[in-house]
Amino acid sequence: MNFQARQKKLREHLATTRFDLLLISHLPNIRYLCGFTGSAGFLLVAETGSVFFTDVRYDTQAHDEVKAAKVVIARQPMLQCIAEWLGKRRKRARGWNVGVEAEHFTLADRKRLNALLPSGTQLKQAPAQVERLRLVKDADELARIRAAVRLGAGLFERAMEVLRPGVKESEVAAEMEFAARRAGAEEMSFPTIIASGARSALPHGRASDAVIGPGGFVVCDFGVILAGYCSDQTRTVWVGDGPGAPADARGAYEAVREAQQAAADAVRPGMAVGEVDEAARKVLRKAGLGRYFTHSTGHGVGLEIHEAPRVGNGQKEILQPGMVITIEPGVYFPGKWGVRIEDMVAVTAGGCEVLTPTSKDFRAV
Repeated sequence: MNFQARQKKLREHLATTRFDLLLISHLPNIRYLCGFTGSAGFLLVAETGSVFFTDVRYDTQAHDEVKAAKVVIARQPMLQCIAEWLGKRRKRARGWNVGVEAEHFTLADRKRLNALLPSGTQLKQAPAQVERLRLVKDADELARIRAAVRLGAGLFERAMEVLRPGVKESEVAAEMEFAARRAGAEEMSFPTIIASGARSALPHGRASDAVIGPGGFVVCDFGVILAGYCSDQTRTVWVGDGPGAPADARGAYEAVREAQQAAADAVRPGMAVGEVDEAARKVLRKAGLGRYFTHSTGHGVGLEIHEAPRVGNGQKEILQPGMVITIEPGVYFPGKWGVRIEDMVAVTAGGCEVLTPTSKDFRAV
C-alpha cells in the first residue's frame, strides 16, 4: 500500500482549502492513509507532514504499522496531547484552522478539544475528502478485495452442505462463520443473514433461532473481512423440490436474476450510479414486481462494508475505473417470501469485472 502517495493526494487537496491541517478521526480513513489497524488514534495531516497520535496500548503496534507519519504516544488523554502539540506549533499569532471530519468527529469530542485548544485555533467541519479518495481502489486494494470475495464465495458451498429443513438459521450461519475463520478471515463483514420462509421477506433478516421449513426461499447474505477489506454476496435458494416450486416463486427468482444481470451490464465508466439502479428497476417493473423492490441496487465496498457510492435512484455519482460496488436487487412479499441476488463488481476501463464467482442459477436443497 502506497500510504505516502495517498497522503500526498490529501495534502494537494489541503493546499486548495482554507484549512491549515486536517484531523482524521475515522479509523478506516486512518488505516487507508497510514496503515494503523488499532481501535484508538487520530491522524493530523498538514502540508508539511503527518503526525499520528495513539495511546500507550498501541505503542509497539503503531511503530510497526504506521507509515508516512510521525508517531506520538499520548501519556495523557489523546485530545489533550493533540491540543498541546498544536499549541507548541502555531505558525502565526492568530492560530490554526483545523478541519475535522464532520461525519465522524463527535460533538462531545469537538467540545472537549475546543476547551483544550490555544486561543485563536478553530475547529471547522471539513468535507469527506478521504472518502472521495477511497472511492477508486488501487491495484493493491483490488487484489485484497478479490481475495476476500473468493474466500467469502466458498462459504456458500458450506451453507449448502448444512442447509436443510429442520435446521436453525443460526446453525447455518455458525457453520459458515466457523468455516470463514478456518479459511483465514479476520471476521465477518456484517452479521450473517440466513432468513428463511416468511423471514426471507426481511431485507436484513439476521440469522435467528427460527427452524428452516420446507417449501420456501432462504436468503443467504454474507461476507468476510480479509486483510482489512470486505466482501459481500447474496444468494437465495429454495428449500424443497426445485421443480415443485410454485410458478410465482420461480418467476420472481428469474425476474430478480434478469434485473441483477441488467444492472451489471449497465456498469461502465461515465455511467451515473442512478442509471445502474434504473436498469434493475426497469426489468422488475416490466415483470410487475417494481413495487416489491424496496431498497437501493447496491453500494460501494472496501475497508467498510458500506461505502460510497450508493447505487440508488437518482444518485449522480459517475462510475470510474477502480470503483467496486455491489449489484443486489431483490423483491420482498411480506409474510410470504423474498428473493435477493448480489454480486460485487469492479469498474474497468471497458465495463466491469464481476468478482463473485458463484452461479446464480435457481438452486434447491
